[in-house]
Amino acid sequence: MVPKIFILGATGYIGGDALHALVNAHPEYEIACLVRNSDKGAQVASQYAKARLVYGDLDDGDILGQEAQKADIVLNCANADHENAVNALTKGLAARTTEKPGFYIHTSGNALLFVADIDRKTYGEISTKIYNDWEGIGEVASLPDHAPHRKNDKNVISADGPKVKTAIVCPPTIYGPGRGPGNQRSHQIPELARSMLEKRKGFQVGAGENLGPNVYIHDLSDCYVKLVEAAVEGGGKATWGKEGYYFVENGEHIWGHISKGVAEAAHIRGLLPSDEVVSISGEEADDLAWWGSALWGANSRFHAIRARKLLGWSPKKGAKDLSGDISEVVSAEAQSLGLVPTHAAKVAD
Repeated sequence: MVPKIFILGATGYIGGDALHALVNAHPEYEIACLVRNSDKGAQVASQYAKARLVYGDLDDGDILGQEAQKADIVLNCANADHENAVNALTKGLAARTTEKPGFYIHTSGNALLFVADIDRKTYGEISTKIYNDWEGIGEVASLPDHAPHRKNDKNVISADGPKVKTAIVCPPTIYGPGRGPGNQRSHQIPELARSMLEKRKGFQVGAGENLGPNVYIHDLSDCYVKLVEAAVEGGGKATWGKEGYYFVENGEHIWGHISKGVAEAAHIRGLLPSDEVVSISGEEADDLAWWGSALWGANSRFHAIRARKLLGWSPKKGAKDLSGDISEVVSAEAQSLGLVPTHAAKVAD
């Protein structure tokens, strides 16, 4: 039987790149993609003519349940915190008539580990606390319920059972251009660049000493592919349920260094009057971007062990490659804001 995969978030940054990687690795898979409207559907169809389009959104519980029941594997790269979607998808998988279990792969995020800084309102300060997803999995599972994403992560884990096997993928700061049919822009660093360009000044949150892990978008997608492949094998060497938690990273960065890199790249292009970086408060960061205080000022440190050990995941790019990506991010954000002409505009001239 050809594996049937239902993907949510196919026109998003993470889900679009995962779709690209999955189709390239396994063109034989039957893939269905949830899309909100005909415009989104056209984006997917233009690149993936074989993909079946399912029209709806995360609030359409009946549609999600019906599609999950048809699938062998559900890959959810959409909203990490949509509880009703998780409930509908896992119930749909549980309703399958086959004796084999269905598999649900959920995308969470490293904001889960922001909780200590959020509670203390300590932004821009260094933390020595480093989590991991192997011998430290119990500590991750014991984070307080008010931690970002935690409530729905627990929802996913509780759905695991004989009929449904669940796994959670936890990406950190993601960099690099996506290869999907829709959004190809990441969030944290592009938003930092956009805010600096609009403010006309480089900045960091507090002392800028907080740290976070990072991963190249193509390497993240490779992890999804390997986890889907394990599911196709009936679970493979992967762990599921309470131990099905996969951090994804290949190095870490200091956020003050990222701010300095963005400011320097913008100044070289004449987009900022200087490459000076000033300190701003968490409240000021929130005024510049939604949750800017945590996105650029909170610590989220972890080591990704499980995917390497069980899935043979071997990322190709590391933290040093992130520095090279910053220049491209600044150029892209400047074009988006109309501060420099696009390639098409230059050609038209």
